[in-house]
Amino acid sequence: MQAPSILFPADPLAPRRPDPHYVQEARQVRELGGESVLVDHDALLAGDAERAVGRVPVGQGPLWYRGWMMPVAAYTALGEALAARGCSLLTTPAGYADAHQLPGWYEVFDGVTPESTWIPGGAPDGSALAAAAELLGGSGPAVVKDYVKSRKHEWAEACFVPDLADPAGLARVVARFVELQGEYLAGGVVLRRYEEFVRDEAGRTVEARVWWMDGEPVLVGPHPDVPELDPAPDLSQVQPLVRRLGCRFITTDLALRADGGGWRVVEVGDGQVSELPKGVRSGSLLTSLIAA
Repeated sequence: MQAPSILFPADPLAPRRPDPHYVQEARQVRELGGESVLVDHDALLAGDAERAVGRVPVGQGPLWYRGWMMPVAAYTALGEALAARGCSLLTTPAGYADAHQLPGWYEVFDGVTPESTWIPGGAPDGSALAAAAELLGGSGPAVVKDYVKSRKHEWAEACFVPDLADPAGLARVVARFVELQGEYLAGGVVLRRYEEFVRDEAGRTVEARVWWMDGEPVLVGPHPDVPELDPAPDLSQVQPLVRRLGCRFITTDLALRADGGGWRVVEVGDGQVSELPKGVRSGSLLTSLIAA
């Protein structure tokens, strides 16, 4: 069987080279004996998938992607354009959607992740928000996000809802979140029950990112937001659920509940578009991709 190659985004200013953000990973792939090829990420997002894959050799075979996030529709178009060149993405568009968007993975991880509900589409009206809040019990704190990302760096204005029983406060936070996301709003609005996690002396959540290949953890490290921390999460409850999800290459972000409730799944992501923390050695991760 042909060994997989790694598909990296090209540098927009020098399209024969990898994007500067991924130069080190591309170099490591070569050092490990693997092969990498380039995709024009800007062309892909502009809707020209055929041009985006113009530098991928015909018959290149199976591919993993390691690059910037993209909407599910763009990933689907990428897969179709590659198939026309005799190539295949090892993560299918359906698998990408399941890992990348909360509605795809939530049911599997229900019980080890904060209780959630979601409203598809753009800005929800008051009745839709009230119904969603009621599904979470109608009161208490919550977090607002879309199917992929939150705006936790605008915590007070566009992320945290102190009390779902305050419809005006909920509507204000959601409206600001939708405004700031703009065209990048993914899928719809999600409400998640707020849970308090263990924090370090600087007040930062002690969060881990675990990389999984075919149900096995191949790299455990800190979350990119706190790269200097060194958490050691208990994976005993999470691993069976990762296997049940059935996506080959994913990440789970884990945090420890402050009340002793154990390690919780804060987020699930497609491993192809998940960020590596600065300073983390990615050799084991890339080796697993090349050998998969």
